[in-house]
Amino acid sequence: LMGGTGNSPCASCKLLRRRCTKDCIFAPYFPSDDPNKFAIAHKVFGASNISKMLQELPVHQRADAVSSLVYEANARVRDPVYGCVGAISYLQNQVSQLQMQLAVAQTEILCIQMQQDQQITLPTTPLLFDEDDEKSFLLQNNLPQFLNFTPFNNSVNCDSFKKGTLYGHDMVS
Repeated sequence: LMGGTGNSPCASCKLLRRRCTKDCIFAPYFPSDDPNKFAIAHKVFGASNISKMLQELPVHQRADAVSSLVYEANARVRDPVYGCVGAISYLQNQVSQLQMQLAVAQTEILCIQMQQDQQITLPTTPLLFDEDDEKSFLLQNNLPQFLNFTPFNNSVNCDSFKKGTLYGHDMVS
């Protein structure tokens, strides 16, 4: 009885042109109907290294290890220098750009809300001072000037956020 599926040897034994035994370590993870799976892992890691890694792992972790090896091997073939790290860096960069776009969109929403909400209600009496207090009179009657405050009527320039830049960085469209 052969270790591969049915009567055919596993993808590893077929590629390496050897007899597939019933205790073949590769057979459960590299079936004969998917020869490319072993071929790419073998090209990057070598059959001997794959065999050693699988033997050092408990049986219940081997399938996940093979998936990782095949993924890494594919990444190494696509990008021999960086492999998976290149893909991770690319995705992290994409996340950063999307976070920046989200911040710009949230700022635009805030600007629109501020432009629509042109009514600002100020308390008629300060909450922290007595009405007879001199500071109370200053705050009650001159609060907008005291705070150098201008109502929101077109005082917020939201157009700068629509140009696609934030803090000097161009946004990706």
